[in-house]
Amino acid sequence: MSDGFRVLTYNIHKCVGGLDRRYDPERVSLAISHFVPDIVFLQEVAAALEDQAGVVAQKLGLRHRIFVPHVPRRGGGHYGNAILSRHPIRSAEHIDLTIPPKKRRGVLHARIRIRSKDGSSRTLHAYNLHLGLSGIERRIQLRRFVESRPFAHLHARTPIVLGGDFNDVWGTLGKAVLIPAGFHGTHARLPTFPSFAPVRALDAIYLRGDLSFREVHRGDTELAKRASDHRPVIADIAFRA
Repeated sequence: MSDGFRVLTYNIHKCVGGLDRRYDPERVSLAISHFVPDIVFLQEVAAALEDQAGVVAQKLGLRHRIFVPHVPRRGGGHYGNAILSRHPIRSAEHIDLTIPPKKRRGVLHARIRIRSKDGSSRTLHAYNLHLGLSGIERRIQLRRFVESRPFAHLHARTPIVLGGDFNDVWGTLGKAVLIPAGFHGTHARLPTFPSFAPVRALDAIYLRGDLSFREVHRGDTELAKRASDHRPVIADIAFRA
């Protein structure tokens, strides 16, 4: 894609199918690979039986990845967020959004260096988050995010992609927190949950700075309907001059 890139965000439910409850990292990887993304935001990535982030990244041919397993899992191990990238990840950090005594939550931040067709390169700040289940919790978490470093000190034109599982049941987070912070999303919300018959737009992608959407759509392949309990969201994004 000339002077642009494709981002996919997907809650993979620890690689367990939404309907058949079958554990199948191969199926998740195939569901993602259909869309040929350059950058992948994954939520609920487990690290108990195997390194799911590593397995999926290898099958997708994405050499660069960062994974932070910060949520304890029943039966042992942890799960968390991962960012996989075709482009080099220069640095990364985890920002804790946990509000005790609620479940641990966070946002994973990666600085990704993207090279354009003309040989120039730009730094993209990629943020992958998974918010809580209550409305008040989600608003507090997003406000904590926009006040965090380095986000709070980034220039208004710095290219930023924010995506993940917002658990935004009522569709209020954009107007309440994100738009005032300089983000813009799409005009239409895309239902992504439950995967077999989506009615809730829990997953989304937002942009800030010198970026614009070319196209945004939901993954509606047969594999995307079965591989997890969420559907993926895919965005084609361009740098603005």
